[in-house]
Amino acid sequence: MATTDPRRMTENAAEEKQFDERVVHVDRVARVVKGGRRFRFRALVVIGDHKNKVGIGSAKGADVTAAITKATEKAKKTLITLSLYKGTLPHEVQSKVGGANILIKPASPGTGLIAGGVVRTILEVAGVSNALSKSIGSSNKTNTAYATIEALSTLVPAKNWVTSKKTAKVEKTETVEKAPAKPVVKAKKAEK
Repeated sequence: MATTDPRRMTENAAEEKQFDERVVHVDRVARVVKGGRRFRFRALVVIGDHKNKVGIGSAKGADVTAAITKATEKAKKTLITLSLYKGTLPHEVQSKVGGANILIKPASPGTGLIAGGVVRTILEVAGVSNALSKSIGSSNKTNTAYATIEALSTLVPAKNWVTSKKTAKVEKTETVEKAPAKPVVKAKKAEK
């Protein structure tokens, strides 16, 4: 039974308004059966709160609205929280999914988003205001979107990075344990 309680309806409306929902791509897909082809629709949806949360979902449905609704629900379940630094990324990230290879770099304030297509949409709804990106490889929107999300999920928070003044490089604060050195064995000289 559907509830007619006005308080619950306002809670659902507030939850929907919490995220910016963008339909990135809609495809018509076919399944071949004995009598011919069965057509359905596949939607790719990106949601984000323009602060630091972003999610992506892809789903099929009998019509476009059903596909978008299912994809939105999947996107809400796959939300990730990004660690942004002054409106940009704390460091460069790269990821590969299928044939899509995405490179995203931080940019100085005032640069804006230099990205195209799906990557730009994902960065906008995530709340990134300055970044550079390059799509190397496939232009498949689904793989590009998933590669972008995978790259953003590998971000290390800015507080875990230290900038050295002398070398001006960004280094991780985690230490890597070195393997113990193997003893050097000298070969004996053959005596005549």
